[in-house]
Amino acid sequence: MGDYHVHLHPHGPHDGSGPPPGHYPIDHIEAYVEHAVARGADEIAFTEHLYRCVESEAILGHWWEGDPRKDLAAYTASYVRSERVLSLEKYVQAVVDAKDRGLPVLLGLEVDFFPDTVDAVVEMLAPYPFDVLIASTHWLGAWGFDLHDLVHEFDRTGVDAAYDEYFAVEKQLAASGHFDVLAHADVIKKQGQTLPEPPLDHYEELAIAASRGGMAVEVSTAGLHQPIGEMYPAPALLERFHRHGVPITIASDAHFPQQCGRDRDEAIALARSVGYTERIAFRNRVGRMVPLT
Repeated sequence: MGDYHVHLHPHGPHDGSGPPPGHYPIDHIEAYVEHAVARGADEIAFTEHLYRCVESEAILGHWWEGDPRKDLAAYTASYVRSERVLSLEKYVQAVVDAKDRGLPVLLGLEVDFFPDTVDAVVEMLAPYPFDVLIASTHWLGAWGFDLHDLVHEFDRTGVDAAYDEYFAVEKQLAASGHFDVLAHADVIKKQGQTLPEPPLDHYEELAIAASRGGMAVEVSTAGLHQPIGEMYPAPALLERFHRHGVPITIASDAHFPQQCGRDRDEAIALARSVGYTERIAFRNRVGRMVPLT
């Protein structure tokens, strides 16, 4: 049972714990493996954020610049500047070297989805030997809606409008067919902003889009440690993914070794509760179904 969403560096300024951003000592990678194996995981897919890599700037551009909300645009410009300190080349080489040492790791990437630049991103990533590409929506224009510092924007935009906009973009991502796994499919709820009733129409349409786009979806335990206090996706959404034949992976969204594989049994229980008995495993971006054990 793998953990298919793992980062080697936390967000924010380096606090002295762990290696500095962009450094990948082998003992740091081994620490992730040790924690994962101790929790019953048999492999790890490292999935660094593309937007954090310096090579992404020429492709992703400054997506926030056209947003009329100047306060959000200024915040995001500063935030991305502080975060974009990694090298895709160094990251890829570090994970490939770990694979060559025999460690049970996969080379992955978390790709932040922007409809206007997705084709260029796909072209950029094609030469790399990725095992799995997960994809996610973190920004609506200049608004990084899952950032704690920007939670106030829900009041200005409105929760209903925020959900509508999020799921519109997420459906485009799911239907694109460019990636392998939808990461934290309903992350719009992360900060605890929810609707009076689940948006079942959005859930159904997203599941259909993922099925048609040939994507899997992760069952992620990360939300248990956020204000929302529940996994991604919500049971009603996961049930619809199952109904439409969308495969699953299990994910922690770890950013530190001790988080790797956490709450794995709860993720498996949620998946089983809606009918899943298998998960999908990837090598060289080719999936195969294996038992959910």
